Amino acid sequence: MAKVIYSNPRRPLRSTNEKRTQLFKGFSTVGRDFEDIALYDYELVRADLLNHFNIRKGEKLENPEVGTIIWDSIFEPNTQATSDAIIADVQSIIQQDPRVELESVDVDYFEHGLQVTMSVLYRQLNVQEQLSLNFDETQSLSVTSSMSPTASAGY
Repeated sequence: MAKVIYSNPRRPLRSTNEKRTQLFKGFSTVGRDFEDIALYDYELVRADLLNHFNIRKGEKLENPEVGTIIWDSIFEPNTQATSDAIIADVQSIIQQDPRVELESVDVDYFEHGLQVTMSVLYRQLNVQEQLSLNFDETQSLSVTSSMSPTASAGY
């Protein structure tokens, strides 16, 4: 069996004894080149949240409770009951992750989909982000965001 070693001349090799200061560490290959697939802290928590919103409820094998009902609600009538169900679902998803706290959530409808705008606080990082998730009929999720450190973060 061949052993493949990847080396990048622009990035020096790190010692295996190097101490990491990051709180959270993970990886993702979505939207990244394969030079560095590691994710830390904010990027990792955000990727985990977006993964949850990209899955239709009942779609994940052996864990049908994971996912969101938003994909099934795109063509539902624009009623208060539908909006309340979506808001409850967003609150449930955020409550499942102890690293994140939901500060506000709003649902807006547009011609071929809906937009969920939420303000989340990354607890241990003390960073607040305003996320706008656009769910449309093409079964794609587009995300826009703005983030800021909270007043007590010391920035």
